Amino acid sequence: MDKKQLEKYSSAFTLSDMEIFIFPELLYALVLANIMSPEIWKWRDDKWFAGIDRMGPLKKIHRLKQYIMDHYSFNLDLDTWGLTDKQTEISRFEDFLDTETLQRSNALFGYEGDKYYFDIDIRKHFGLDKYDSDIIPYWKTETIEAMNAFRFKPGYTTGAGECVSLATLYAAALFVVAKVPLEKIYLLGTPLHSQNFILVDDGVLTNNRRIVTKPMWYNGTELSVLARRALEHEQITIVAHSTGYIHTIYPEATIGEKEYHSFRQKLSAYLETTVNFEIFTNFLRSASKYQKFFQLAFTCQDQTRYIRLEKAYAYEHGSKNRIGDKSARNLYCEIDEEDLSFTVEQDRAVIASDNFIFDQKTNTEFYNLFHQEFPALAANKEFMDDMKKFIHTNPKLPSSNKTFSPSHPITILPSDSREEIIDHLMSLRKESVTADLAFYAGRHMDSCDWKPYLKAAFERNPVSVDFFMEMDPEETYRTLENWPEESIYEGNRVALPDEVVNYKCGDGIEKAVTFINVMKARHIGVSVEQSGTTIHVKMGTGKYSFRTTKELQLPVTSMNYHAL
Repeated sequence: MDKKQLEKYSSAFTLSDMEIFIFPELLYALVLANIMSPEIWKWRDDKWFAGIDRMGPLKKIHRLKQYIMDHYSFNLDLDTWGLTDKQTEISRFEDFLDTETLQRSNALFGYEGDKYYFDIDIRKHFGLDKYDSDIIPYWKTETIEAMNAFRFKPGYTTGAGECVSLATLYAAALFVVAKVPLEKIYLLGTPLHSQNFILVDDGVLTNNRRIVTKPMWYNGTELSVLARRALEHEQITIVAHSTGYIHTIYPEATIGEKEYHSFRQKLSAYLETTVNFEIFTNFLRSASKYQKFFQLAFTCQDQTRYIRLEKAYAYEHGSKNRIGDKSARNLYCEIDEEDLSFTVEQDRAVIASDNFIFDQKTNTEFYNLFHQEFPALAANKEFMDDMKKFIHTNPKLPSSNKTFSPSHPITILPSDSREEIIDHLMSLRKESVTADLAFYAGRHMDSCDWKPYLKAAFERNPVSVDFFMEMDPEETYRTLENWPEESIYEGNRVALPDEVVNYKCGDGIEKAVTFINVMKARHIGVSVEQSGTTIHVKMGTGKYSFRTTKELQLPVTSMNYHAL
């Protein structure tokens, strides 16, 4: 491998947000790595998914969503994968992207997103304000194995992962468990978030652990407001698909041009709705600052009653009934008489479910009628802009003005077995960089070059170095040996040092690499020998032995562990 290839392939092991931004093939490679993992195929045997094949597509996705909600937490802390600094990362990537573009596009290098979306200092938000301004976190995307292993960490009772981890987990599970074809799944990355868009029904968006259907996108609840933020206010940096990817800063796109055009059309349709009374009141639920401009009218015992809109919404708290939908009549019956009036407040606009302005065919007609009925509100630019954004979101997608150079598409099927999928992806490795990277992201070291793994292990695993900082070599070795001899990866797949330390377990080969990483950080040279299942790490007159159950040979003569 040349220098650029080595940087890319070593990034397949650490999978930080920065690395995925620079090397967009990694995003889909992790999806494929998870699809190849036996961990996700175990879900098919879980009783929670009994009978899932008889369910409709949307019901399958809801079933999957609840499983993920129950088994994974969202995690984005600074301690799990440690810290680096801007200059180190800029130096790594200067052959791929200029510094100015990096700072303009990536949250960790100064980008703060739309001020409406990110109205607080990003460093303070993520707890970075206690460090020098040059310090940035290693937010690494976890494999399904690393996500599952969070249950071994103090304070966790389930698996966990950050937003990119959850997005790639969802994509893999949609394919393996819900049997959604890969061509219907698109992964979207912004500088601050990652989610998926699934071409099922009117479209389904994954958002961290949850899913958002089109009706949910427009229901005006706090959860939908949070789910809308990224697409409303952020540039979509990467769209990844089984046919390839498109990246906002790269002139070439490997995604199929037809597939990208179809995706844009489907997403645009998902992000636009016509206006009726329910949609209008959902907007006012989400934009509560405008409720003071309105009063709600409804009929009770053949008489029209009026209530300030903010008071009406207050009755939704603790109630299963909602203004604007079929349950509204039940909500009105819950309102206390003292909050109702027989007279109109002249400084508030009156809205009701039978208002003629909600009886229109197009949004243009609605806006025209709204101007006629409520001229003062129509003159309020902020109100009108916010309402129009709620009704129709214009996502900031990568431009279609690219040179489309299709890559080798991934054509595995939900009906394929795990073994068939692995064999097919193996056959694609020479034609598809993404397929090849999937084996590195999945840690299949019996078919991968060791050099990218060792480069990643020794350059980007600071947590293990910090953990053993106060221990001499003997104590470091004893501590490692006292941890369970169990890898979080099955077969000939290998964890990184920080995974060993975070989860306090590991096979002997993983512990040996962890030990070497700690010594290298102290500028102590070591040599390595392996005799069968025993790996010897020699340092001066000392020799530290680690037993492995994996059928792997750690490089001993081709790798200088002191100079690497």
